[in-house]
Amino acid sequence: MALLEICVDSIESAKAAIEGGAHRLELCAALAVGGLTPSLAFVRSVKSHVKSSGKSVELYAMIRPRDGDFCYSDDELVVMSEEIESFKNSKLVDGFVFGLLTVDGSIDCEKCAILLKHASPLSVTFHRAFDICKHPFQCLETVISLGFKRILTSGQCATAEFGAPLITKLIQRACGRIVVMPGAGITVENLHSIASVTKAKEFHASASKLKRSSSTFSNDLMQAQFEKRKVTDMSLVKSLREICERCGEIE
Repeated sequence: MALLEICVDSIESAKAAIEGGAHRLELCAALAVGGLTPSLAFVRSVKSHVKSSGKSVELYAMIRPRDGDFCYSDDELVVMSEEIESFKNSKLVDGFVFGLLTVDGSIDCEKCAILLKHASPLSVTFHRAFDICKHPFQCLETVISLGFKRILTSGQCATAEFGAPLITKLIQRACGRIVVMPGAGITVENLHSIASVTKAKEFHASASKLKRSSSTFSNDLMQAQFEKRKVTDMSLVKSLREICERCGEIE
């Protein structure tokens, strides 16, 4: 059976993902900009819901202090280090998700090593910063040597479906030394085909749908900006989980 990770940025989405059967949650703020570091209060609330559900769900916290590129200053590195320590001391999470690049598109080994040391002994996923690195196969080896547990990637394309050829090659090159997890644009309609092509064993999705605001009042001048938001849909998570269970049959 393949493993299903769902990214969430709200309590509503987290509860839907837990009840839908997600194996792991990537906890973020602001998924609309690709995900930022979540608050400790949010993570604590999600952990409480996991416990009350009686389910076994891993929680990984995104460590990303701002949107935009993945070239971080020394000041930002301090913030990221302190965020990791806060989460680790809280004993609320099972791992972290982050990625740092140099200005020339290489993995920032020095700064990654510092954050990995703070995260130890918890496991870490190198996130989709990988999708804008300059030399993916070289960077794969670097990420492995640094000690990351997995790479989240769309195969350097807009979606994992389009990036499946590169994802397949990365999985073959990794040869079990690291988990290569397809993510971005994974749906009920394409998950099985992506699994068949890539032979991946873990998948990352949002399983989300647009939800209209419950407010009965609206300002016509501002309505378009605030009337809808994306939330995780429990039925979509269930369907993805069922497909993941069948993925174990793929040779």
